[in-house]
Amino acid sequence: MTIDAARIDAQGTEAAGTPQPLPLTRTCPFTPPAELTRLREQEPVSPLAHPDGTVGWLVTEHALAKQVLTDSRFSARSELQHSPVLDQEPQAAMPGGFIFMDPPDHTRYRKLLTGQFTVRRMRQLEARVQEITDQQLAMMREKGPGADLVADFALPIPSLMICELLGVPYEDHDFFQKNSSAIFELAQNPEEVGQAFGALHVYLGELLQRKRAEPTGDLLSSLAAESDLSDVELIGVALLLLVAGHETTANMLSLGTFALLRHPDQFRLLREKPELVDGAVEELLRYLSIMHVGLIRAALEDVEVGGRLIRAGETVTVSMAAANRDPKKFGASEDLDITRNAGGHLAFGHGIHQCLGQQLARIEMRIGFTGLLREFPDLRLAIPASEVPLRSDMGIYGVHRLPVTW
Repeated sequence: MTIDAARIDAQGTEAAGTPQPLPLTRTCPFTPPAELTRLREQEPVSPLAHPDGTVGWLVTEHALAKQVLTDSRFSARSELQHSPVLDQEPQAAMPGGFIFMDPPDHTRYRKLLTGQFTVRRMRQLEARVQEITDQQLAMMREKGPGADLVADFALPIPSLMICELLGVPYEDHDFFQKNSSAIFELAQNPEEVGQAFGALHVYLGELLQRKRAEPTGDLLSSLAAESDLSDVELIGVALLLLVAGHETTANMLSLGTFALLRHPDQFRLLREKPELVDGAVEELLRYLSIMHVGLIRAALEDVEVGGRLIRAGETVTVSMAAANRDPKKFGASEDLDITRNAGGHLAFGHGIHQCLGQQLARIEMRIGFTGLLREFPDLRLAIPASEVPLRSDMGIYGVHRLPVTW
């Protein structure tokens, strides 16, 4: 489409209204902030005020979100992006932090890892996921009645799996989970975040040296032996996979269970028809969209999006929470309906940066939800829903604890 420069200029930042901060306040634990819904309906590309004083753009419509995430004129390089939630200078990605890079750097890392996360490779892990899930369910039953679903179920399953895949000792999970949490806090203390990154770097560096000396047949050993990555790059890749590999799925399992408990018709339907679990997982991914802030890109040149002119150098924040509730894509999008065809949701991103571990996450959720509802058909909250502590303070949304009983 030819850009009508005059029209676009007339619809630039000033004409679009006063830039507003990113809406983050929810009135319902499962529903995106109401302001995001209003923006999607009235101004799907709206000016966004950043805490560092710069102004960028917020994209809330599904089709426009896909456009931004697939357009190579938008960069994933973190050193070009202004944060929508933090008052800090843009910073380059750590070596190995490929999700914050563009081709060819992004391609180089991604090619090394793609073979480890194929659908076929992940299906080979299903039996182990089932075994771990069954173990956690048995431990819950033995400990109960009553459990914190986060600590006793949702967090151990993806943590154990990513540890085994990478070759990280699970007995160190308290250490890396504590430091991961510091990295994902929205109100970050720069000193604490630096200490968390530093501690994880030292830990993974020492682990890498042990893998080089005595390979143990895991992903980190394989990369150390067969790739041309430097030690600092390998540490960065391992840190990224370790942190992302357990934080995201753990919060989907716990928040997804909370959502099902608050929608008893959907809970009952999935319990009675476990064959619906594949669709249920996709619907929960769409409905909950746990990326609290969204994905961030920077325009490398002037680009028109939804009738707005995004100028070179400006930052664009894509709200997956708003895009995944777009009724033009999903119909009655505010309803949780596990029979819905939720295909096309953006929970794992879109384009070349789409989540590498999405197939493993799907397997963990499919086996996790099926096992949980089978073993605890009368599962229920142990505290009022209004008292469940939400992760509104974290980059990955969810619940801090989910007390349940049966």
